[in-house]
Amino acid sequence: MKINLKYFASVREAVGTGQEALELPPGVKSVGELRSLLAERGGAWAEALAPQRAVRMAFNQVMCGADTALADGAEVAFFPPVTGG
Repeated sequence: MKINLKYFASVREAVGTGQEALELPPGVKSVGELRSLLAERGGAWAEALAPQRAVRMAFNQVMCGADTALADGAEVAFFPPVTGG
């Protein structure tokens, strides 16, 4: 399954990119599992997406929880609780 990822605000600054396409391994089925997979990259990824960090998630531009199921071609976004300007 291939998905598109977007990172905003401090998450984008920490991980050094605003977006990427990712081919998921077979065991990753939810947004929460995806977050864990990305955190396993280590370094800034582990810090920015750590379970204790307040990070909001959206699936196809709708706010979602960690248990939201992923789908091929979906867009998943990660961002801090407060963004704006």
